[in-house]
Amino acid sequence: MMSNIEIQRRRTFAIIAHPDAGKTSLTEKLLLFGGQIQVAGAVKSNKIKKTATSDWMEIEKQRGISVTTSVMEFDYKDYKINILDTPGHQDFAEDTFRTLTAVDSVIIVVDGAKGVETQTRKLMEVCRMRNTPVIIFVNKMDREGKDPFDLLDELEEELMIRVRPLSWPIEQGIRFKGVYNIYEEKLDLYQPSKQVVTEKVAVDIHSAALDEQIGKTLADKLRVDLELLEGVYPEFSSEDYLAGTLAPVFFGSALNNFGVQELLDCFLEIAPAPRPIQAEERLVVPDEPKFTGFIFKITANIDPNHRSCVAFCKICSGKFVRNAPYLHVRHGKTMRFSSPTQFMAQRKTTIDEAYAGDIIGLPDNGSFKIGDTLTEGELLHFRGIPSFSPEMFKYIENADPMKQKQLSKGIDQLMDEGVAQLFVNQFNNRKIIGTVGQLQFEVIQYRLLNEYNASCRWEPLSLYKACWVESDDAEELEAFKKRKYQFMAKDRDGRDVFLADSNYVLQMAQIDFKKIRFHFTSEF
Repeated sequence: MMSNIEIQRRRTFAIIAHPDAGKTSLTEKLLLFGGQIQVAGAVKSNKIKKTATSDWMEIEKQRGISVTTSVMEFDYKDYKINILDTPGHQDFAEDTFRTLTAVDSVIIVVDGAKGVETQTRKLMEVCRMRNTPVIIFVNKMDREGKDPFDLLDELEEELMIRVRPLSWPIEQGIRFKGVYNIYEEKLDLYQPSKQVVTEKVAVDIHSAALDEQIGKTLADKLRVDLELLEGVYPEFSSEDYLAGTLAPVFFGSALNNFGVQELLDCFLEIAPAPRPIQAEERLVVPDEPKFTGFIFKITANIDPNHRSCVAFCKICSGKFVRNAPYLHVRHGKTMRFSSPTQFMAQRKTTIDEAYAGDIIGLPDNGSFKIGDTLTEGELLHFRGIPSFSPEMFKYIENADPMKQKQLSKGIDQLMDEGVAQLFVNQFNNRKIIGTVGQLQFEVIQYRLLNEYNASCRWEPLSLYKACWVESDDAEELEAFKKRKYQFMAKDRDGRDVFLADSNYVLQMAQIDFKKIRFHFTSEF
């Protein structure tokens, strides 16, 4: 076994939220504590609009949304922290699903006024499937919102997890005075300023000092609330949190830098160090001496000047060393990496070594696909990084015959990223792009034009579902493909895909061809 000290100081987590919940503000404030950015939420006026540090694509800055997961790394106290800032928009949920395979814990940001929204509910299902530990940050307490007790009930009901507040708000909106930090037994007084770090006061809630700080009326209400919390909610148990069955809840205002440091300090104490990961062959433990890792994300054109692709690798065990030989399991060939990088959004630094729990960027010239495994020679396969059956389909056509090469390269690299899925219709040989949301088509068109100088146009295609088909009975599979010839396609790996044009057609196919298996994710 290798030295455990470096591994134990790693913390890798994703931030997930609905787009309006204020996730970007929280990410920026966390980076501020890591000393990575000088200004947090810089002066906002009609003339000055600072975009999120994590939103590095031009289209993200224009739209004010995240369309891809950003990877950021910084040091805080004695810990090395990797944040994966995921897209909040539901059209990019698949990117978030894959990101959740590479993290050890999750922070969910919830809007104090809107409560739990559909996208958050779906992402929580993925966390539950993997028993990922979850902390909930209720944001925007400086605005009018729902009653905190009602919010806690909603969190338990909608996210199907027990909750335990570790901080408690004193009023909200314009009356917001701050929070009582239950975990540290300190009072955090709110100052409506983005530039001032909040004042912490160690105070006994049963003493007159509390009355002096916030007034007798609010002090009495706080005492009653805390007594009620103790009676209704379970004691905080780090074992239950680590098992993914209990979620600590914090309250604050990320935009005004309030409650964020309390969240981060508690997170470092209770969040898990890198955890064992199940490969197909065996369980991989972080402190094994030999390096293993898997590719969970590929990003094209992270540096527009060089048109380079970067494959993001989650290190599962051991220590990664620059220029050391590692086996690319799918290709069966040895590779060396002379310029592995760690990221702070689009700013990157070359590293010489990295440990289990870290996320590193490896230069990619087309040799990686999402899900690929790197080891020191052992044949391992990490699963659980699927592509889901798309719900929207369009033919993609070249709008400029002079730029066919650029378009092909652009489509190949964007599909490697997992932005969408490409199918080639076996009937007419036309290329079909499948996505889970309309916005993805706009992003693809924008990026093809701005990153590859290639114009494309979309042609409508009415389909219900794409599903992968396989069978142990070769004759039946052949008969099915002949009968459905117009609706058969191949994916980029050459696998057979059935493009059903309605739910009825799909159901009839499943009834008529009993020996054929229809899969709705790419992993089977």
